[in-house]
Amino acid sequence: MKLESQLEKISSFGHLELLANQIVEGFISGMHKSPFHGFSSEFAEHKVYNPGESTRHIDWKLFAKTDRLYTKRYEEETNLRCHIILDNSSSMHYPRLKDGQPFYENKIGFSVLASAVLMDLLKRQRDAVGLSVYSDNYEFYAPEKGSGRHHRMLINKLEEVLEKPRESKSTDTITYLHQIAQKMHRRSMIILFTDMFQGEDNEDLFNALQHLKHNKHKVVLFHVIDKKTEFSFDFDNTPRKFVDLETGEQVNLFAENIKDEYEKLVKDYFKKIEDTCMQYRIKYVPVSVDEKFEKILLTYLVEKQKFG
Repeated sequence: MKLESQLEKISSFGHLELLANQIVEGFISGMHKSPFHGFSSEFAEHKVYNPGESTRHIDWKLFAKTDRLYTKRYEEETNLRCHIILDNSSSMHYPRLKDGQPFYENKIGFSVLASAVLMDLLKRQRDAVGLSVYSDNYEFYAPEKGSGRHHRMLINKLEEVLEKPRESKSTDTITYLHQIAQKMHRRSMIILFTDMFQGEDNEDLFNALQHLKHNKHKVVLFHVIDKKTEFSFDFDNTPRKFVDLETGEQVNLFAENIKDEYEKLVKDYFKKIEDTCMQYRIKYVPVSVDEKFEKILLTYLVEKQKFG
């Protein structure tokens, strides 16, 4: 079953765990037929062989099937600690969904489903996962654990994020990223979903991202946007009222009059984020709400290989 039909069949966030499971199953099945076959059914038990390592644990049977070198992993090697951070500010609830529109077609819904998908994959690999949710306050924190009960609690929290009505909530990413960094004592992979609309304190924001790197954590930043309107500013040229979802500030204008200037400023800002992440060795991955989830899953698997 194609991913698109899966999403159409199961579109209620009441089935978040089931939908996440279906997406991961489809992803793993698809990789059996792809160059990433070695990541598929065996990915929890193998890692890519790096030149210079001992050849003692190379899986020659898997080499015969894939023409790639992998070494066998042992139980203690497979356990990874991952902490997912979710920006739940009002700007993440854009665009406003129409009646009947799937929940994952705005930024918060997309991020919630992506988080659930990663949690499903982590559970299959017997890895420990934790969750933080923030907006103008630190809404939720759970440390990394690997039990089924803990997984269910995190899924319930993600569903709760979707169920709560939209409110005018600003973002205090800088404060809460520092607080989260202080809680992370053991080396972990940290995955952040945010739209990076944090006001003008760019240097403070980048310092907070750098703080997440302490203790040799691996940090992956998924920069979530609605590419059509937030990057390309694709609106018709009728008079429109633009409302800041966090402050309530309004401005009336013709989109066409500022389109070129807007796109330049946004492109420059995104490039600065990308360059800064590269400087701090943070994996930067821009994603749009109209994209599939393979990009997120592949990014995680590749980064986990580097992490080990």
